[in-house]
Order: sequence, then structure tokens, then C-alpha cells
Amino acid sequence: MKMVVNTEKSSEAKGFYKLSMLQCVGFGSGDLAQNLIYQTVSMYLLFFYTNVYGLAPAVVAVMFLIVRIIDVIWDPLVGTFVDQHNPTFGKYRSYLVLGGLPLTAFAILCFWDGFSGSLFYAYVTYVGLSMCYTLVNIPYGALNASLTRDTAEITKLTSVRMFMANIGGLAVGMGIPVVLKCFDPVNAADMSLDDGAWLATMAIYGGVGLALLLFCFSQCRERVVMDEKATEEVKTSDLWMEFVHNRPLRILAFFFVTAFAMMAIGNAAGAYYVNYNLHGSARELSVFMGLGSIPAFIFMPMIPAIKKLVGKKGMFYIFLVTAIVGMALLYAVSVIDSLRVMWLVYIAQFVKSTGIIVATGYMWALVPEVISFGEYTHGRRISGIVNALTGIFYKAGMALGGVVPGLVLAFVGFDKDCDEQTLFAQQGILWLVAVIPAVLLMLAMFIISKYELDDDRIDEINRQIELRNKVQ
Repeated sequence: MKMVVNTEKSSEAKGFYKLSMLQCVGFGSGDLAQNLIYQTVSMYLLFFYTNVYGLAPAVVAVMFLIVRIIDVIWDPLVGTFVDQHNPTFGKYRSYLVLGGLPLTAFAILCFWDGFSGSLFYAYVTYVGLSMCYTLVNIPYGALNASLTRDTAEITKLTSVRMFMANIGGLAVGMGIPVVLKCFDPVNAADMSLDDGAWLATMAIYGGVGLALLLFCFSQCRERVVMDEKATEEVKTSDLWMEFVHNRPLRILAFFFVTAFAMMAIGNAAGAYYVNYNLHGSARELSVFMGLGSIPAFIFMPMIPAIKKLVGKKGMFYIFLVTAIVGMALLYAVSVIDSLRVMWLVYIAQFVKSTGIIVATGYMWALVPEVISFGEYTHGRRISGIVNALTGIFYKAGMALGGVVPGLVLAFVGFDKDCDEQTLFAQQGILWLVAVIPAVLLMLAMFIISKYELDDDRIDEINRQIELRNKVQ
């Protein structure tokens, strides 16, 4: 029987809480904070390791793969631990502080050249960074589903969250080259700066990120969480049982793999593309990377209206195709010498980024849906477990994003000591920027076509859950 909720008071009594704009901004500040670290690692760590720290691309590729394998073991442990425990300052938000402090420290240490060329130091700091990122990111993802069941509020929350996340992306994409130049103006042209410039820059970004995590902690209120009795029954094996029995979760997980692989590959290749294919300056790199985030400020506030007009799947299809078109334009501009001017590159980058931002931004709104589907199926809202699963798959995507660029660069004979790369090396960089990501986007479009939870169905599922909870 379908129940219609007529008042805000009765809606809130059933878990359909309304969120103020300050609460949405507070929650979104957590993603902004994480992006100041995640996007810096995604866009620049491979470049730092090869061009500043002195590691070979293939060695870095293997390291990125090993760290992701460690994540496969670590993430379920964190997800289970989070679901089993109820810290004093909040089931999920407590970890924004507990994990945020060491995360900031490891992020800064990753960009220190004090042990230049030491593979052991690189492993220790990068593994530490990845483990601490999980300790923040999994509870943060679960926090999303604990604020409300209302799909309209979740859409609004996700729009604000991704708007702010892209502020972080813009601050990294455009800001990192500028800040680096302030600390080392002599070597800023080719980004092969000294240790002090990278360390100081990451210290600034890490400090701001930590402050934003504290703000997020202060604004979030957890109101849709698992009963404390049920937490005692959570175990690590629930992760695999959830994956087997929750079909929407499986579809979303595979979408995460392709989406994050696509983003990680394109982001990692950006600095190489501007430096070696376009022979651009730090200013041009700043603009190119910044265009990866700027479309968010135009389109993310429009997501609720766009989704209402064309539906959830329609919105994914439109923007995934837009991203593919942008990549095709970028490839055409890059291979036709007469077209290789920066303003055409910028247009192609803007079109590509528009599609990527909306499609990959809105996918986070599907996580609370698959959590609710699991709760409807077996009666437990194991948000930590579900976010651990999505974490495993998006890190699998990041692993591909870390491994593929290093292997491709090694295959095409990239030489960091040469200002002018061979045509084959330039072609390999272009594969990373446009061709491989476009193929992954086509696969992502096929995967999301199998997703079954439309808004009407998920709203009915949430109403049934609240009705069942009231009866119990």
C-alpha cells in the first residue's frame, strides 16, 4: 500500500528529514577537503614521482597496483569496524577527525623529496596515505545515507556536495601550478620543481583540508542509522553477502570501477599532455586542469531540474555521451597540427569535463539508494559495509588509473630528461588523455543501463522500511 507523506513533521518522523543549506554545505565541505588531497594525488603524484622524486614510470605503476591490493584487504576491515562501533561523537562523523589528522600528515610526507629515489619511503608514505584516506572516506560516504531517506533531499545534498568537491578540484587543477610557481618561479615552466615547493604547497592544501573536515564534523547530524543492537551482528563476511544479494549495488560497483579508472587515467596524463604534447607553460597547465572542474559550477546546481526533466538514466546517457564527444574533439585537435591551438584544446577540455562531472558526480546519489535496497531486503542498514564495497571498486578503478599510465609511458619510451618526446611517446600520452577514457565511458554507459532503482521505486522502498520500523 502506498503511503503519501503530507507534512514535513510527519515526513521527518518517518526518516524523510529536510536538510538546511548550511547542513548541505557542511556535508559538502568534507568532499572538498578530501578532494584537496585526492585530486592532488590523482593529478600530480605520478608526475612528482617520475620527474622530481626520480622513480621510473613502470616502478610507480607497480607500486600503485600493490597499494590498491592492500586496499582490497583494508577497506572491508574499516567498513566492518565502522558499522560495529558507535564512537561518542558520532557513528560516522567521528572519523573525520580521527582519520583526518594522520591523512593530512601522510599527504604532506608523500610530496617530500627528503629520501629522493627511495622506493621504501615512497611505499610507506603512499600506503599510509591510502589507509588513512579509507579511514575518512568510508565513514564519510556512510554519513551521506545517515542524514535522510528523502531522495529529493539526497539529490540536493549530492548537488551541493559535488559543487564543493569541484571547488576542491579547481583549487588543485588551477591552483597547484600557481602555488608551486610562487615557491619556485625558476623551475615552474616544466613543473620539475625542488622538494621545498612541493612540500610547502601540500602543507597548505593539507591544512585547509583538515579545517574543512572539522567544519563538516560540526554540521552533520546522524539520524538514519542502524540500531545499536544490530551493530553487534555485523561481520566482514557481510560485505561479500551484500555484494552477492544486492544487484543494484553490483551494478553501481562496476560503474565505479570504469568511472574512476577513466578519471584517474585522464587526470594522471594531464600534466604530461600539456608539457610534452602542447609544450605549454604552468599557466596553460593551470587553465587546462582547472577546466576539469569549472563546468561543475554551471551544471551541478541544475542537476535536480535536469533529472526531473529527463530522468535518472537519461541524465547519465546525455552527459556520458557529452564526455565522449569532448574526448573525440580533444583527440582531433591534438592530431591535426593546423588545429593545435590552446583555445580549441580548452573548448574540448570543457566539453569533456562537463560530461564527466555530472555523470560521475551524480553516481554518489545512488549509494544511499543501494543501502536502502539492502536494508529493505535483509533488515540491516550496513552503510559502512556498502561504502567499503564501493570503496574497493573505486579504488580498483584508481588502480587501473595508476597502473595504465605508468605502463603506457614505459611502453612508448617516455623519457623525463627529454624536453621533446618522440612522436610515439606523444601518441601514447594522447591515448591516455582521450582514447582509453572514451572506451571506458562507453563501457560505463552500458553498465548504468542495467540499473533498476528509479525514484518512485526507491521512495516506496524507504516508506516500507519506515513503516516496518514503526511496527517493530
